[in-house]
Amino acid sequence: MPIAVAQLARAAGCLGLMAVVGATQADEILVAVAANFAAPMARLADPFTAATGHTLKLASGATGKFYSQIVAGAPFEVLLSADDETPQRLITEGHAVAGSAFTYAVGQLVLWSATPGFVDAQGAVLASGRFQKLAIANPKTAPYGRAAMEVLAVRGLTAALSPKLVTGESVAQAHQFVATGNAELGFVALSQVSAPSKAPAGSMWRVPVALYKPIRQDAVLLKTGAGKPAAAALLQWLRSEPAQAVIRSYGYERG
Repeated sequence: MPIAVAQLARAAGCLGLMAVVGATQADEILVAVAANFAAPMARLADPFTAATGHTLKLASGATGKFYSQIVAGAPFEVLLSADDETPQRLITEGHAVAGSAFTYAVGQLVLWSATPGFVDAQGAVLASGRFQKLAIANPKTAPYGRAAMEVLAVRGLTAALSPKLVTGESVAQAHQFVATGNAELGFVALSQVSAPSKAPAGSMWRVPVALYKPIRQDAVLLKTGAGKPAAAALLQWLRSEPAQAVIRSYGYERG
């Protein structure tokens, strides 16, 4: 059962996060959120504010695009990445705080169709020839897109399906292509099609993790947020059991 917002806030108080407010003034922080994590983060925002007094301004998109924006001087203070490579790269290049990165979630790739019964439990539909368009996130900028291409390579379908690929800027756009019927099926994140307490719509294949590199999603404190209690409180909150319970309810595993 999903944890109610009020319960999350009370549990966070038990963890001592309310102490942050007593020592510092409430603040707002700008958070760059990987597209696949937009829904869970939106659900966590109110309990975080209730627990700490701080508020979040969220922007969601492709991790690769966020990297480029951060390097160019975008004022994000925390990055919730869709991989573990981008945060480390930002640390190495001096744009993020050393030692601040940690895995807040491990993502699950699924092959999904908005049509019930279209995708089978083994993903055999990929080799069936029964579709014209397969949506994926841009593998150059989105970890879920890279994972999708790894699956096609393992299945020996890269050459056959490349002409059918419809590439979205992020996994959110790949999901949109399928949801609107512009593609019959697509590789998306489990969190996009399996919300807490709701039965998944359409049909899907949960891709075995052996077919792609684990999608370890890391959070990192960016240099713009260094020294800001609100940013530190958010990173602490994401590690807490109440927050992790919500994250797991969307189909993620704990890092």
